[in-house]
Amino acid sequence: MKKKIVSVFGTRPEAIKMCPLVKGLENDPDLESVVLVTAQHREMLDQVLEVFDVKPDYDMNIMKQNQSLTQITSNILNGIEELLKEIKPDMILVHGDTSTTFAGALAAFYNQIDVGHVEAGLRTFDKWSPFPEEMNRSLTGRIADLHFSPTQSNKNNLLKEGISEEKIALTGNTVIDALKMVISKDYEFGHDFLDNVDFENEKVITMTAHRRENLGEPMRNIFSAIKRLVEDHDVRVIYPIHLNPKVREIANEVFKNMDKVHLIEPLDYVQFANLQDRSYMIMTDSGGLQEEAPALGKPVLVLRKETERPEAIEAGTVKLAGIEEERIYDLASELILDSNAYNAMSNAVNPYGDGHAVENTIKAIKSYYKL
Repeated sequence: MKKKIVSVFGTRPEAIKMCPLVKGLENDPDLESVVLVTAQHREMLDQVLEVFDVKPDYDMNIMKQNQSLTQITSNILNGIEELLKEIKPDMILVHGDTSTTFAGALAAFYNQIDVGHVEAGLRTFDKWSPFPEEMNRSLTGRIADLHFSPTQSNKNNLLKEGISEEKIALTGNTVIDALKMVISKDYEFGHDFLDNVDFENEKVITMTAHRRENLGEPMRNIFSAIKRLVEDHDVRVIYPIHLNPKVREIANEVFKNMDKVHLIEPLDYVQFANLQDRSYMIMTDSGGLQEEAPALGKPVLVLRKETERPEAIEAGTVKLAGIEEERIYDLASELILDSNAYNAMSNAVNPYGDGHAVENTIKAIKSYYKL
């Protein structure tokens, strides 16, 4: 008898990493795939669903302006519980560290349904950073019955927390599977600005910055370092700017009248993946880009004080630049000026796997149910 597996997600980053898994589940004869989205991010989620041709079976559509974390979590918890009673799944799969992840896992626990945690075992060991993600993933880890860890260090974190080894599967990261599906050397952006950038002959830095804990002085420091880089070196910076008005206010102030810093509207997933592929390097406070860019051979400077992805630093594909202007400027300058430093990062082995994470995850689910 087929096992019914419900994939639960609600944000763009989750969708990017879960859609390849959904496609894999759909093609497995022993599993029945059901997709439930909370739409914690509405438009950005829909873009990704369209790219991967995933049609949700259930859509909670919870997004409202200016919801608190408490409201988001309680709305998801109440809504998912009703749907789980209707669907009666054998297992729900949640991903990573969002409010959807934690509320989905908790609802499944209350209804005594198995929980599989995709991208399990990431830790900074600081409950306030990233906030609220660190606690979302830690709490989900206490609930989960099956843990899909991208790397050995993620697995080690779980073992130290007392999770038994037979409940952990080392899978690689599904983001690599996703990238393989969307990157193309012949890709055209369909974007007035990006289609006219000379990626071949210019050093283009792609930047993202949006984290809650970086708002205010840290973000001002980051932007000031970028401004100096552009003034002192022959580089171009492309910044698909976050919708948060506080981020935009600081960016517009610091980058005013700079013709080589381009603040553009957020890109869809395929556009952004191909932008990374054509960039010289990446500067970001995002989590997912620390996994994606190394798979493309792009050095990453992380604009945060810590990272839950230390294996990328150990592998040499990522450096922790922090949030102080001088350090950010110095590390970026070295990568611009020193080809040996650049090549050492560019050619380092990506620790997040070889694009078979979907296959490994499904194998672990079937093994769990002795299929």
